Amino acid sequence: MTKSPRHHADEVHEHDRGLSHDLKSMLSRRRALFVFGAAGATALAACSSAGSTATSSSSSTGAAATTAETVSDGTCVAAAPQETAGPYPGDGSNGPNVLVESGIVRQDIRSSFGAYSGTAGGVATTIELNLQDLTKDCAAGAGMAVYLWHCDRDGEYSLYGQGITEQNYLRGVQVADSAGTVSFTSIFPACYSGRWPHIHFEVFDSLESAVAGEDARLTSQIAVPQDACTTVFAYDSGYANSVGNLSKVSLDSDNVFGDGWDAELATVSGQPATGMTISITIGVAEKSANTQSAPSGPGEGGGQPPNGAPGR
Repeated sequence: MTKSPRHHADEVHEHDRGLSHDLKSMLSRRRALFVFGAAGATALAACSSAGSTATSSSSSTGAAATTAETVSDGTCVAAAPQETAGPYPGDGSNGPNVLVESGIVRQDIRSSFGAYSGTAGGVATTIELNLQDLTKDCAAGAGMAVYLWHCDRDGEYSLYGQGITEQNYLRGVQVADSAGTVSFTSIFPACYSGRWPHIHFEVFDSLESAVAGEDARLTSQIAVPQDACTTVFAYDSGYANSVGNLSKVSLDSDNVFGDGWDAELATVSGQPATGMTISITIGVAEKSANTQSAPSGPGEGGGQPPNGAPGR
């Protein structure tokens, strides 16, 4: 497939009010980068994808190991790599810009907001990101804002997918608390053809930058562990297509994660009947260090959601 450009010539939808209303009320890879903290810190911890519990049998040898340094105030993680936002970001770079819409700052992203209505079905899932600011000796990324989005149970993206162009669910912004944590209430993402189950996100230095829909410090993706995917897809018949799609892809073959996924593989807990929790610690490097490498694997499309458009 042909890689969809990050910046597109499609019309960007502007909105007069944007998030000014919310601001008034709320006040908005690559892996070569390693984190070095305080001079007195000397312990290095190797981190290998082969040791993760959630890769397919064919994918355990393909990830490059990363390292992280232990500093006096905690353990630093490797910098999360810059990744493509794909063709369905909804951030104004390819069509609609949900970031300037009043209501985008929300914790529960299962339903559409503003002029749209509708709720995404699927297994209830909490998505937690713990941010580390690698420019500040891995201090908690307090005050950073995260825009997070992912596909629905059918593998479609709101604002773009077939039949859901007038939905904006499974998209939202949250501001990190004093511990650098953001949390979203969502559903478990599907596996569509050619892509490993994943979640997109952008990190901004502030809420103001986020809701202006510009100047993201980091754009990356989260890989969801295989065992959790298998469990959820078997539990909920709505994910029936995901079962077959997952059997045809691995982290090694994935167009985004194929060159290594250590800093992007989440952990998952819970049960489908009561809710899942996807958690990951994200190391956020300075913006100038976040450069995207060429996609791995054959072609650049990275799979196709059900509507047939290239998916990333």
